[in-house]
Amino acid sequence: MPYIERSKIPTELISHYLSANYQVMIGSDITTLSINHPSKSLSQLFTTSGQQCAVFITAFNPLSQQKDLNENLINNEHLQLTLKQHTHQIFEGISTDPSEQWKTEESFFALEINLKISKILGTQFNQNAIVWIGSDATPRLILLR
Repeated sequence: MPYIERSKIPTELISHYLSANYQVMIGSDITTLSINHPSKSLSQLFTTSGQQCAVFITAFNPLSQQKDLNENLINNEHLQLTLKQHTHQIFEGISTDPSEQWKTEESFFALEINLKISKILGTQFNQNAIVWIGSDATPRLILLR
């Protein structure tokens, strides 16, 4: 993977991002997103909403440095307010690490946020990476450092 070689993010950390489960609550349904695996649920959501892109993003643990829960919650609240400046279609989510080395992180799934804005938001909230989904409904890991 050539993008790993150019990144300042340790390869082991990227591996955790790639294997994480990104879960979004849409209505009463939980959809689990996996990096580089097309999602039928997202494809259907894009069709019904008329949108063609989305971002899965958190403000927890900036630069993958563990922070206390209160600091993470405050950061995420600020992220949510910032997302609302770009879209009204925001859903709650969580990311989990199957190896359980990382604690669950509260996150957001926001429709109609293009890749450029998604990268800006991720950088603004000091994230190493975001998950962005384009019209093919395939979650992609976007490294920011």
